[in-house]
Amino acid sequence: MSHHSCILFLTLSLLGFTLPAHTLTYAKEPGAQIYQPTPVPDRIMLTWKQDPAHTQSVTWRTDTSVTKCYGEIAVAEAGPDFAKTARQFKADTSQLKTDLGDCHFHAITFTDLKPDTLYAYRVGADDIWSEWMQFRTLSDQDDPITFIYFGDAQNQIKSLWSRVIRQAVLTAPEARFLLHAGDLVNRGNKDEEWGEWNYSGGWINGMLTNMAIPGNHEYDVNRVNPTAEEQKTKKRHLARRWRQRFEYPENGPNGMKETVYYLDFQGIRFIGLNSMDDREAQAKWLETVLKENPNRWTIITHHHPINSVSEGRDNPELREHWQPLYDKYQVDLVLQGHDHSYGRTGLQLQRNTKRKASHQSAGGTVYAVSVSGPKMYELKAKNEFLRRAAETQLYQVITVEPKEIRYQAFTATGTLYDAFTLRKNSRVGGPNELINQIPDTPERTGSAKKD
Repeated sequence: MSHHSCILFLTLSLLGFTLPAHTLTYAKEPGAQIYQPTPVPDRIMLTWKQDPAHTQSVTWRTDTSVTKCYGEIAVAEAGPDFAKTARQFKADTSQLKTDLGDCHFHAITFTDLKPDTLYAYRVGADDIWSEWMQFRTLSDQDDPITFIYFGDAQNQIKSLWSRVIRQAVLTAPEARFLLHAGDLVNRGNKDEEWGEWNYSGGWINGMLTNMAIPGNHEYDVNRVNPTAEEQKTKKRHLARRWRQRFEYPENGPNGMKETVYYLDFQGIRFIGLNSMDDREAQAKWLETVLKENPNRWTIITHHHPINSVSEGRDNPELREHWQPLYDKYQVDLVLQGHDHSYGRTGLQLQRNTKRKASHQSAGGTVYAVSVSGPKMYELKAKNEFLRRAAETQLYQVITVEPKEIRYQAFTATGTLYDAFTLRKNSRVGGPNELINQIPDTPERTGSAKKD
């Protein structure tokens, strides 16, 4: 705004004139300016690569001038003297070429930690360090644990998704980790979108562990010096940053490290699958992981749904390769995304793959599909879901105890929209008991298709 424009605006304001909000426009700063790396650590994020009761992984970003980085960690205390007892760990550093320029990502796994203990940590190098942040290790017992599950964030992340993750943490301050069921961003190799995602989570990502699996939008074209062949075919690959950024167990099938994995904690076997990769190969691996499961509960996440809630969508390959194993090994809960609407089943067993349907039954698995971002699709007319929603941003708060799972879905405004309790049968191998607790909140079916 020029000097003369400022005087005119102030004069009009003093005379009582106001301008409608829609007439006030602001130039959008390019992502290359907003999200440039510096020597100061940013995009700090906790993940789990090993046992969550005794280790904690963290990744962060700097510019390429920082070639050696460290993390320091100590048991947190009420006073500031904890820093004097901090242990130092050296980070693994790798370079990433992005469409906005080059940067360095750094990764550390803090080891030899005590279970259920509050730690303070910071990351950096020389005289440039992050603030001290805190996290609590998980218990090594089957204690209750709460986490927050998000469907696709994907679009308009900073402007419209940020309110969801922040409201979710206000709703469940006791949550120990965040689960993202794919499509965290829209274009996996666009650094500006990852900048928005990290901005939205902010300090939350540095104090609560993020568990995630890739969706179809984490697969993207090469946006940095693509070859002529790449420009021609527009072939998409897993975003280059995934394995530098997301430190997860490397116990999946060959060629699928850190996109397919499992982790055991507090009575749960948590399994992440990659519905964009070889489903048949994953099924062979999955059978072993389910068969040799010593935990009381099994929770699985993958991006594409077993049964779709949105119009014009269907994934028969998942029902063919994965759902029979869910039935055989009595998987308790499956958390999914992709459909940009909400749907939650009752207990469900596979009945007829060719009919694109599964049957509500006295036993089986509960399936949920959710969306946290603003991109929305219409609901299909026929469905297998007990509760649905269109045109609604949601987050889910899930608490797992030795004898039951409590599930609550909230809208972006913090309103309870869906709920159930899943009780484990006291008889080994017996079906779970599902107790629906759907609130009186009217069902938001929006522009759902009608027969």
